Amino acid sequence: MEPMRIAVTGSTGLIGTALVRSLRADGHEVTRLVRRSARAADEITWDPERQHVDARALNGTDAVVHLAGAGIAGRRWSEAYKKEIRDSRVLGTATLAEAVASLDEPPRVLVSGSAIGFYGYTGDRQVDESTPPGDGFLPALCVEWEEAALAAEEAGVRTVFARTGLVVAAKGGAWGRLFPLFRAGVGGRLGDGHQYWSFIALHDEVAALRHLIDTDTLEGPVNLTAPHPVTNREVTAAMSRVLHRPALFPVPAAALRVALGGLAEDVLGSQRVLPTRLLESGFTFAFPTVEEAVRAAV
Repeated sequence: MEPMRIAVTGSTGLIGTALVRSLRADGHEVTRLVRRSARAADEITWDPERQHVDARALNGTDAVVHLAGAGIAGRRWSEAYKKEIRDSRVLGTATLAEAVASLDEPPRVLVSGSAIGFYGYTGDRQVDESTPPGDGFLPALCVEWEEAALAAEEAGVRTVFARTGLVVAAKGGAWGRLFPLFRAGVGGRLGDGHQYWSFIALHDEVAALRHLIDTDTLEGPVNLTAPHPVTNREVTAAMSRVLHRPALFPVPAAALRVALGGLAEDVLGSQRVLPTRLLESGFTFAFPTVEEAVRAAV
């Protein structure tokens, strides 16, 4: 494939950093949208809260990957912080979508981040992209987040919503907070351990995002989760085996809420999400099981 010019928001986050590294390793030109003053030729300054970006700087871009958003781990979700979470995603997406739509030659694809929080609590019921949104703050946020890209869709830009699950990485996100506990020998099941976790290895997350860029037939929501969701008890057993540490100490739900803030609801809630559209499009997971994903992170 010919080298592309790709604009990326959220390029300093866990997923963004890995995506930019992967794209550049394959010879693609990456332009990073940053919220501070641009310091390098590969940077564009933007202000999602004030809904400002220099659309002209996106001219000649083949693809835009939008991953930016306020962090959800390690903080209590006060009403003020919920507003920050919402505005950073909804206003940022609308800003980019409108900028993309205003171009004489818009990029051929906008890959916009979303989350499996769209489905809410699903218990042990399997869900995929055909399932309607659940109830609560996260499902409502995800609906609004995805609707914010309407301008790009109406301009004829292929728009894909990457509904990402729990990313398995040694640093960053909920999983990054588990590794030190297990390495110290104090890891264990979280809450009652029966909740389903829909995970994805960081390597597969990056590969899937690139697949969304390259696969012209994909648009709309696509779940970025491994094909075999597992319970937290199974996660605990896999972590124990890979790190060669006992998993003796269950972590009470109350302690998790203190440690993870609002993200605790993702960790304690049960979501059994399947990547139906990703698999149907021909994507192959390098690390489809939780043990393989944990070994890849280590």
